[in-house]
Amino acid sequence: MSATTTTTKTHRRPLSSLPPTESLEIGHGLSLSPRVKLLLTFFRADATVRPLDDWKLKNALLSFLRSPPLSLSHVPDDDLLLRRLPDLHKRKRDEAVATGTLYIRDLSFLKPTDGENGGEEMLRKRFLDWRESVVEKLSGIELNIEGVKFKMTLEIPVSDDFEKMKKSWEDFYAFKFNNSSNFMRSSEQKPDTIVVRGVPSRWFAEPLVPSKASQMVTHTIFSVFGKIRNINVSSDDNQSDEADDTKGDLVSGLNCKIWVRFETYDDFYGAMNVLCSRSMQKEGSRLKVDYDVTWDRDNFFRSSQQKLSQPQLKERERGREMKRERERQRGSQHLLMEHSRNSNRLHANFDNARRKRFKD
Repeated sequence: MSATTTTTKTHRRPLSSLPPTESLEIGHGLSLSPRVKLLLTFFRADATVRPLDDWKLKNALLSFLRSPPLSLSHVPDDDLLLRRLPDLHKRKRDEAVATGTLYIRDLSFLKPTDGENGGEEMLRKRFLDWRESVVEKLSGIELNIEGVKFKMTLEIPVSDDFEKMKKSWEDFYAFKFNNSSNFMRSSEQKPDTIVVRGVPSRWFAEPLVPSKASQMVTHTIFSVFGKIRNINVSSDDNQSDEADDTKGDLVSGLNCKIWVRFETYDDFYGAMNVLCSRSMQKEGSRLKVDYDVTWDRDNFFRSSQQKLSQPQLKERERGREMKRERERQRGSQHLLMEHSRNSNRLHANFDNARRKRFKD
């Protein structure tokens, strides 16, 4: 039995207890698969000023990953993304020269052995202990590229660390409660809205409009996590401004941003637990999408007037302009028709007058 056995709708544990090593089918041919994401930063470790060869740096790091003590032999080349930073000759000695992202997707080695009790808590602890050991073994390593040394630091993004994410909202609401003049009960001070960005719009689209994410389809998919109170879907054209720099291949309109407000904190909690540290995949596609997920600090749905993003404002203004244009066209058509009727009436009166004159 694999540690990444897929959980389906027919038999599901509470999502809050789903181990981080297990996949989850969420409907419409979509599934969430476990993975570890690490953000890498590289610095020069000596006084050399030789140019950085990012291809050689990548090969050196892959060789290190696939050798003991890590022995991550199943990390494909494509799951290590490196990007050399611009203007290296202008950078100070202690400034980064490259950044990168490492994805570790094959977690099958964490599965229980024969005769071992594979409880959910045991799998969760094993995963967290292993991830911590990977971070410790990789932090501060030096890579020698033909005599040029580079030091690497790394971190787990907050959006991939559920415990850090949980602490962030607990601290946020504790501070908000302590500084609130309304003294709202702490039980009311809990998040209920998740924000997911960087997922392909076509995966959430209606068949007749495959290029635009559908709110109805999105609602159906995310309802697997619990009862939904509100949902909003918009284009995520600005993601490239905040996303990982190693992925600079986003095209306008291809991705969407999703806000989902759940009816209960428990459903929100379960959704966050599952969406953290996972990738999304479509049945029949080899593409694995490493989206970003966080919780809503800005009360997106509770605002008296929804705070619209720039693309949404443009879309609304475009809709108003199209409506004004249609009204102008209808007005012009009405004037033309009225002019035509008046002209026909004049011609008819003129013809009647001529016939009457000739008759007389």
